[in-house]
Amino acid sequence: MKSGSGPSGPVQVTGASDVRAAQREGGGGGGEPRVCVDTVLGQLIVEVFTRRAPQTAANFLKYVDCRYLDSCSIYRIVTPDNQHPPAPVGVSIVQWGLHLQQLASRPFPPVPHEPTWVTGLTHCNGALSLARFAPGTGSSEFFFCIGDQPQLDFGGLRNPDGAGFAAFGQLVSGEDVLAEIYARAEEDHLLKRPIRIRAVSRLGGAGP
Repeated sequence: MKSGSGPSGPVQVTGASDVRAAQREGGGGGGEPRVCVDTVLGQLIVEVFTRRAPQTAANFLKYVDCRYLDSCSIYRIVTPDNQHPPAPVGVSIVQWGLHLQQLASRPFPPVPHEPTWVTGLTHCNGALSLARFAPGTGSSEFFFCIGDQPQLDFGGLRNPDGAGFAAFGQLVSGEDVLAEIYARAEEDHLLKRPIRIRAVSRLGGAGP
């Protein structure tokens, strides 16, 4: 286990081999694309589960391959203590991506919601998921789970609609970097000092 310090005390981020094992059965085995999220604090390597969450994964990879996520930022770090007023159910996440208000027009339509009861994936430690408002509105903003977050799965209480969020990937390397990022949480969940992402690209180049 590797740990960093956050505003609520130590945050535990599971080692890469454990993180991979946590979603391997649900993800469908090897041969899946991997993506490097190159932040100013270091690199995060994620495996994208195109078999279990095909629409959500394809949406993410379109943003990656078209380079829309280059020079975006980590702009939100949620801890159990920094949402005002407090949310009914607290979570710990690191959110990043491209704000739609930064764009003159939406490059791709929103992706249909793929709930965890359909994909078999869960919001375990290191999971990568799609941020949204109503189901089916997610597009260009993503988040990593810090610790297991079952309230983000289908039937969880974080969102009043109970539909949960669409997990579609898993951190496989860079757990120390994710812990350091989480340790940069501020008094409010929306960062006054966003953390820059240099580039987001597939390992081995773009695929189909």
